[in-house]
Amino acid sequence: MRRPAPSDFVSRAAILKSLAHPTRLFIVDALSRGELCVRDLTRKIGADISTVSKHLSVLKAAGILQDRKAGLQVFYSLRCPCVMGFFACIEGVAAADRKLTGKNP
Repeated sequence: MRRPAPSDFVSRAAILKSLAHPTRLFIVDALSRGELCVRDLTRKIGADISTVSKHLSVLKAAGILQDRKAGLQVFYSLRCPCVMGFFACIEGVAAADRKLTGKNP
């Protein structure tokens, strides 16, 4: 395995930054169960379509999502389902912190 170059850290930071919003985390979680159209995501999130579209655009630009068009609808899915392993790791850190501090969310 090669040592990461400085540009690798820049790329990693961009991906992490794209996930650093509760709505985008919700979108990734929702898509982990299967493909959804923009309308369904908008309904699940409870936000207007332009807001949801912006979040989807950020995640797609980071390489986390992919889309496909079917008529007038656009469907999104996870391009890299391995991101859910990262979520599991984050939850492990949060659980350990709660245990250490005695705080619940």
